Amino acid sequence: MNILIIGSGGREHAIAMALSKSPNNNRLFALPGNPGIREYCECIDIDVSNFREIKNFSKNNNIDLVIVGPEVPICEGISDYLKGDKIDVFAPSQEASKLESSKKFTKEIAFENNIPTGKAKWFNNQTEASVYLEKLEAPYVIKADGLAAGKGVAICENIKDANNSLIDIFDGKFGSGQSVLIEDFLYGEELSYFAITDGKEILPLIGAQDHKRLLDKDEGPNTGGMGAYCPPPMLSSELENKIMMQILEPTIYGLKKRGIEYKGILFAGLMVKENEPSLIEYNIRFGDPETQALLMLLKSDFTELLIETMNGNIKNYNLEWEKKRAITVVLANNGYPSQYNTNAEIHGIKEAEKDPNVKIFHAGTSISNGALTATGGRVLNVTSMADTLEEARRHAYSAIEKISYKGKIYRNDIAWRALSKIT
Repeated sequence: MNILIIGSGGREHAIAMALSKSPNNNRLFALPGNPGIREYCECIDIDVSNFREIKNFSKNNNIDLVIVGPEVPICEGISDYLKGDKIDVFAPSQEASKLESSKKFTKEIAFENNIPTGKAKWFNNQTEASVYLEKLEAPYVIKADGLAAGKGVAICENIKDANNSLIDIFDGKFGSGQSVLIEDFLYGEELSYFAITDGKEILPLIGAQDHKRLLDKDEGPNTGGMGAYCPPPMLSSELENKIMMQILEPTIYGLKKRGIEYKGILFAGLMVKENEPSLIEYNIRFGDPETQALLMLLKSDFTELLIETMNGNIKNYNLEWEKKRAITVVLANNGYPSQYNTNAEIHGIKEAEKDPNVKIFHAGTSISNGALTATGGRVLNVTSMADTLEEARRHAYSAIEKISYKGKIYRNDIAWRALSKIT
């Protein structure tokens, strides 16, 4: 098969790795890709927002399947656009992608279908939003309604910070015309849960726990994610059944009632308290950095899974996982998620990957004057798989010590929740 991956981060690198393991002898392309993805793919210099060029490339190269990694092109309608020219796309439609592009839409689906979630109100006016805040108690949850690269949520401990967050959103920090959702704070433990759906059936994949805050002990600003591990010890079969029956299945049913078919990955951000899940938000694509750990554990043929999903045949699909644990630690650039250096040379990746338990996924790297450089906020994803989470964590942090570049930062406590429960 000829397969095109759209995207340039660690998630797309992991997708390419998983596809490369297929016995189908896939020919893989990526646009724009990155230096690490070149290990598996021919990288094509086309911007992910240029749908016309993507369509022409797909038709000229007999692409059998397009896999879209990042949320922006999905939410801007790339799936509908390419399918209009009979090109198969693994990504939901633009209408279905409102589950991520509009937090208001997701809340409406949740409220209409009795899905457990926090109470919320929407505001297009800063003054009205500020007045409403005065009626609440801290902590305050302020969300930009639309896409914000994983950084549009502020959890504020005082009213001053909450009002400053309102100002940021209404002043266009996350794009012009954003409305605001003010939501009740949910207490508990966060969980990322992944499933795949062919429009009729939902096949559970695996759960993970992400680390959104920049610094150890879950301090500092929100980021796109500083690390993840899976599966988390908290995810019992009882909890998984509740997630499916109380959240995912009613969501697909609610979309169908509105005449919307959903095909692709369904990624639920959840809060779990006393083994009861509540929906925080949805993403309509593979998570980053959860996917890097998740796909390390996948034993089944990833290509086959995607094809069966596209063909509507996942009802009896036998999904197999390695009976191991995986962890990803993000190496970022000092200053992320704000200003950071973009030309530091990277050393030590080959040395780190001599450990057979370790895989380094490129997230924000480029080749400059023949040298591999750190050009993104999140630079590398150091991922390890082992029999136990403790062992996987040890391998990952040992590999990190072998990698160097100016401005390297990372969290030292990835998987602390799980390990504190184990010990």
